[in-house]
Amino acid sequence: MSSTASAKEIYELITTGTPKFGDLKKLAKEIKRDHELALELWETGEYYPRLLAVLIFDKKLLSQDLIDRIASDVESHNEDERSQIADWFLANQLNKDAKTKALMDTWEHAESEFLRRIYFYNQGRLRWVGQEPPANTEELLASIEARIAGEEPDVQWAMNFAAAQIGIWQSEYRDRCIALGEKHKLYIDEPVPRGCVSKYLPIWIETEVAKLA
Repeated sequence: MSSTASAKEIYELITTGTPKFGDLKKLAKEIKRDHELALELWETGEYYPRLLAVLIFDKKLLSQDLIDRIASDVESHNEDERSQIADWFLANQLNKDAKTKALMDTWEHAESEFLRRIYFYNQGRLRWVGQEPPANTEELLASIEARIAGEEPDVQWAMNFAAAQIGIWQSEYRDRCIALGEKHKLYIDEPVPRGCVSKYLPIWIETEVAKLA
């Protein structure tokens, strides 16, 4: 890590104990955008510094080369950490700029599973809460149907999420999405935490559709 005083101070602050996500977000608001500091924190290789880095990158400086490097580095984290980094990266950086939105649209077949996960999760997000869906649903669902069985678990999860949102919000595709779940049975036996909905597509879709009635 660089000897920059501010970087050292912030690093020590967020690696003493286990910081809460809210504390990291509050600190990020105080820092605002600081791309150089973000790069220094990212280079530590540690989870919480990297989460903060994701919040303070300058989105205008996120090239495909830098994103590829971030995607490669994330492979060293466990599943929960990868998911949290991906979700914050998408919400706080990639979805905030037309250039990075355009880059995301090219990641459906990216070599990096981290980038493929972001692609399919973002496609699901574009459809939830009843937004006007993009025009690529037929192609997207066909891609999920053809590939979900052989995908990596992180990407499977995002594909399953996208299929759920299609099935919930686009009734003309609902039967296909339910049939997809019945065919592959992903998450059918996974325990469901109290207050949550099963990720098994038939149950997920039917439960959420019933709420809309």
